[in-house]
Parts: sequence; C-alpha cells; structure tokens
Amino acid sequence: MRTNKIFIGGKWVNSSSGKTFESFNPANGRSLGKFPQGNKSDVDNAVRAAWKAYPGWSQTPAPERAEILFTVRDLLKQNKKELAKCITMEMGKVLAESEGDVQEAIDVFEYMAGEGRRLFGHTTPSELPDKFCMTLRVPVGVFGVITPWNFPFALPAWKIAPALICGNTVVFKPSSDTPLCGIRFVELLVKAGVPAGVVNLVTGSGKDVGTPIIRHENIRGISFTGSRNTGKFIAENAGLKKVGLELGGKNGIIVMDDADLDLAVDGAVWGGFGTTGQRCTAASRVIVHKKVQKDFEKKFIARIKKLRLGSGLDSKVDVGPLVNESAVEKVQKYVGIGKKEGAGLLCGGKKLKGLFFEPTVFSDAKKGMTVAQEEIFGPVVTIIPVKNFREAIDVINSVDYGLSSSIFTRSIDNAFKAIQKIEAGITYINSSTTGAEVHLPFGGVKQTGNGTREAGMEGIDEFSETKTVYVDYSGRLQKAQDIEWGEK
Repeated sequence: MRTNKIFIGGKWVNSSSGKTFESFNPANGRSLGKFPQGNKSDVDNAVRAAWKAYPGWSQTPAPERAEILFTVRDLLKQNKKELAKCITMEMGKVLAESEGDVQEAIDVFEYMAGEGRRLFGHTTPSELPDKFCMTLRVPVGVFGVITPWNFPFALPAWKIAPALICGNTVVFKPSSDTPLCGIRFVELLVKAGVPAGVVNLVTGSGKDVGTPIIRHENIRGISFTGSRNTGKFIAENAGLKKVGLELGGKNGIIVMDDADLDLAVDGAVWGGFGTTGQRCTAASRVIVHKKVQKDFEKKFIARIKKLRLGSGLDSKVDVGPLVNESAVEKVQKYVGIGKKEGAGLLCGGKKLKGLFFEPTVFSDAKKGMTVAQEEIFGPVVTIIPVKNFREAIDVINSVDYGLSSSIFTRSIDNAFKAIQKIEAGITYINSSTTGAEVHLPFGGVKQTGNGTREAGMEGIDEFSETKTVYVDYSGRLQKAQDIEWGEK
C-alpha cells in the first residue's frame, strides 16, 4: 500500500504528525493508499513557504503566469481519462461525469489563463484639472483553499487558477474523502512549472488542518466550498480575512402545466440523481402544477426505474455509490423523516449493499416538510404539487438557500417572471439545475454563501484587491471637494 506525502515549498515531505489515514473506493471498499494526517505545524510550514514564494510570484507579469496555467490546461487534456478514472475510484460518480469534472478544470484553467492579459481595472475622469484616476488589481497574499470531495478537480481549479493568475500563493487542503485526487492535481501543477512554494498541499481532517488554515494570522484569504455549518464556523473564526463561501443549496425545478413533460422529466432525473444527488446544484425539489402532476410522476418513475446502480467504472451504470457511510446514514435519516412527516414514498427509500442507495422519490409533500427544506445531498427528490405560477414561486423561494433554479414552461411570460422572482444566483429556463459555464459567475443568495461568485470575470474579484491610483501632474497641491485649507 502506497504511503503518500504532503507538498510544502516544492518538496514532497512527511507530515510532522507521523500519522496517516486511508482513502477508500466507495464502490467496493478497497483502499487507495495511506495519506498524511497533517497538523498545525504542517500548516505553519506551508504558510511560511507560501510567503517565501509570494514576492517572486506576485511580481511575475500576469501574462507570464498565464503561460503556466495554459500548460496546466494542456496536461489536464493529455491525462483526462486517467484523471477521470482516479475521480471515479475515489468518490464514486460515473466515469462520464468524472470526465466532465476534468473538462471543467480544463476550461477553468484556459479561461483564467486568458485573464492574464486582462485583469481589468478602469479609468475615470477626475473632478480636478491635470489629474489622472484609475484602478488596478493587486493580489491578496497567501490564500487558504479548502475544497469538497464531490468535484475533486473542478472545484480546486475554480479556486486555484484565479488565485494564481492574480498573483497569490496557496495553501490547499482537499477533502479527506479525496486526498488522492488532490495529490494528482498538485502533481500536474508542479509538472506545468508552478514555482516551489506557490502551491502547497496539506492533507488531513478539518479539525487538524482546516481550522489552523482558517484561523492562521498569516493567511489573508480563505476560499471554501462545503456545508453551511462549516461556512458559519469560517465566518466566525477567520477574522479579518478576505473570505469566499459557497455553502450548498436546496434547488427546485418548477414544472408548469404548459411544459414539455418529457423534457422536464429529463431535467428532473439528471438534476436529482446525477452524481447520486451529491452536488450543491442537485434538483432535490420538483414543484409540479397539479394539472400535470400525475402524468409527470408516471413518466418520472418509469425513467428512474431504468437507472442502473453500480461501480462508476462500468459504462452501463447510471448512478454510483454515496461517498461514505456517513452519507448513507444521512440519507436513511431523511427518508425516515419524510415518511414520518407524511410525504408519500413513490419509489426507492432503501439502502442497498455497501454504500449504494435506491433513487428515492417522495410525492404530495408540503413546502414546510423537512425533506423539502434541508439539503440531503443524496439520491432523494421531493415532489411538491402547486395550483398556479404564484404558488410555485412561493414554494421555490421558501427555503434558506438560493443557488440554482429551473422552470419548464412554454410561456415566455412565465419564463421572464421566474427570472425576476426566483431568489437564486442561477436560473435555468427549460433545463436542469446544473452549475454554470466557466466564463459566467457561479454562486447564490441567502444562506448559499456570503455573496462571492466563482468563475467568469467575477471569479477574479474573490482573489484580488482593487487599488485606486491618482496621478496629479498639476504641479500644485490640489484638494478635492473644493476644500480651502491653510490658504490666505
């Protein structure tokens, strides 16, 4: 069994803790190796290495930094199938989705490399003569990057690519469910020519590695994707850092009575059971007009019963396992709650051998039920009937989250009213609640996060500061706002 190492200051080293943990294939329980259980001392060493590398990296011209990011893109392309297999083996989703995970990382590095010749500021006229005004972007410093297991290449790319193009250095903690993917990701960065100390990797638990990163006085920024509770902990403990939080969702699909039902079923199946429901954009609620509820449910259940469960490496499989035993227990708990609260179980509801769980659908639920309010992060969809568009909007907005949303309708009136009225960072018309294309901003409202956006031009904002510059070439001390002071 291979024992892996952490990466600090350009070298693969053992953790000072001397402890290790294992990562397992959720489809069959086989170990993928031992990984260092990092600690505060390792984080301190990583932060020192990141600051040592910071002056050289931040002063490297952004187009030159971009060349390294383009090389990362190329290496991701060359190794796409191998990396996708690593993702499937470590977190379980089917191979086609894992290839999409790597493709997203490819797209992000390509896009952010292009920002190396932009990183736009702006100019504006001064209120005074012979004075020039502009803004420019400057790096923040050392960033702590903490990522989840469900997109173990795409999400580190979303954060690390913009962090690097802006001139920051990074201390990276991947999820303890996908440490091997984190190591493979960093290996590619090193091969692409990222200088020593610019990216540092410390594996380990949230308690032993995540908390020291969050609280570290010499880390100036935190970028985190994960649970709402952890996000709240970060907000309370990070201090005066630049913090970006993406904290999940309880996303809804509205199916109106004029919808293309076959298309809506496609969207609900993919949204609810893609990645085994283990994504923050999962469509865990389907809000269906009563006029088409029975027809929709008949088509929906027929499609679900055709889904094949198994190892994601099998090309015939549609739905892989849950990531670990805790995830299975969580889904079981919510299924029990749904039954107790009176939601009708249309299909599924049972744990299968290992970490597999039947695709599950509740029907005739009310908007206030626990299964319609809380993020389950598993293959569970709750159908909520409504009598009109107004009620549909009320239901879709009735949760604490506001990430992705969708409406299936042939009415342009309904479509544009939905865009206006749905409280979410993303709204799809006649498509499912997936994520975003990498050149558009991704993020949500309410308790989905703290208002930051990743990807696109706004993805640069999280990892840079704005500096305002004034150049006065008048030859005299000019004062704004017509101030006269010390003058006779």
